[in-house]
Amino acid sequence: MSVREGIMAGVPVRVVRVSFTGELRYEIHVACDRAAHLWQAVMQAGEPFGISAYGTQAMHVLRAEKGFIIVGQDTDGTLTSLDLGMERMLSREGQFIGARSLSRSDTRRTDRKQLVGILPEDPNRVLPEGAALVAGEHRRPRPRAGHTIPMLGHVTSSYWSANLGRSFGLALVQAGRARIGQWL
Repeated sequence: MSVREGIMAGVPVRVVRVSFTGELRYEIHVACDRAAHLWQAVMQAGEPFGISAYGTQAMHVLRAEKGFIIVGQDTDGTLTSLDLGMERMLSREGQFIGARSLSRSDTRRTDRKQLVGILPEDPNRVLPEGAALVAGEHRRPRPRAGHTIPMLGHVTSSYWSANLGRSFGLALVQAGRARIGQWL
């Protein structure tokens, strides 16, 4: 998480060590009219070292494989750091912004939605983001008209992973960590 300014291939640049994915990666910020020239120079200079560029889809897969969240996609305004499985990141002394909200009765409920990883039954099927998750007994046959099925959660992120050799996703699921290993 650092920034350096300098010159690359005769072009003024700002190099930023940021990692949406958790990998060792850099962003190079440059004036748009010099981007093509710099791109070619960087790719040529990096060729002997096996340089590779990657796009936003690859970034999304890498971050989701690690359980890194996108605020607003994998979260909503009702979730706490505990719901996201981030309790290890909180101060042991309880001195942090938002500490008091974690002691509220609503935020201590065991049936709250929690972020979990999911593996579709069919490893080749990438589930649609937003798909509803229901209890396994409601799988088939379809419920009769007028019968409601309780939604236990929904898919927040879903991708094909070349690394895993299958599809996977993240989901917000009611009492999610208690359901690990269950079929929904």
